[in-house]
Amino acid sequence: MDQQIELFRDDYTLTERRSARARNIRIEVRPDRSVTLIYPHWVARSEALAFFHSREAWVRSKLVELAQHRAAHPQPARLRWDGADQIRLRGRELPLKLEPARLRRAAVRFEADRIVVLAPATDTPARLDAALRQALLQQARLDARAHLDAAAAPLGVVYRELRINDPQTQWGSCNPGAVICLSWRLVMAPPEVFRYVAVHELCHLVHMDHSSRFWALVERQMPDFEQHKRWLRDRGHQLQGWLSRR
Repeated sequence: MDQQIELFRDDYTLTERRSARARNIRIEVRPDRSVTLIYPHWVARSEALAFFHSREAWVRSKLVELAQHRAAHPQPARLRWDGADQIRLRGRELPLKLEPARLRRAAVRFEADRIVVLAPATDTPARLDAALRQALLQQARLDARAHLDAAAAPLGVVYRELRINDPQTQWGSCNPGAVICLSWRLVMAPPEVFRYVAVHELCHLVHMDHSSRFWALVERQMPDFEQHKRWLRDRGHQLQGWLSRR
């Protein structure tokens, strides 16, 4: 079972995670300046921290690199609900139109070239955001199911359950019980990026680690996976900006 401890630095937050799935010590650095030290349950904490300190210069250089990417691709602003908004769906930015309707609660309609939200005139921006977020979550569930079902058969695996949620630090996860969790925000990314995350998590049903065997399996299923992995590294923070609860 994962165990997390947060340690705060002046310029980043370090989270330690002792993981039953990990096979070696690794460090994950994210654009929000969060850094995660992950190590197997059989590794002493002192050893893991020593490893981290030996790589701290790399961590800081990675934070600078990610900050540069973030500056080049800033997060979107809050939705204004003034008729001029756009929102991303499956890699495209579509106009978001608000239409008054005599309804008890907002309803969302996805059209080929726009997204329409029908809502009572009294609805607040927060309620409109919530309605749109829920509708996008349902679209994400449909896409996730399609990607997983298409990729599971060639791998010869069966997942037990799909959960769609809104994690802040990972795009997907797969536990030993074959439960796959995916971020609803992936529905805003290009479809091949969403497919990469689905394939990635399914491959964990064969190799429950990030070993060379795991990555070789991902590559066999999706030879161009590296470009989609890079897209998430460079642009994924933008997806976190849409409909955030900040």
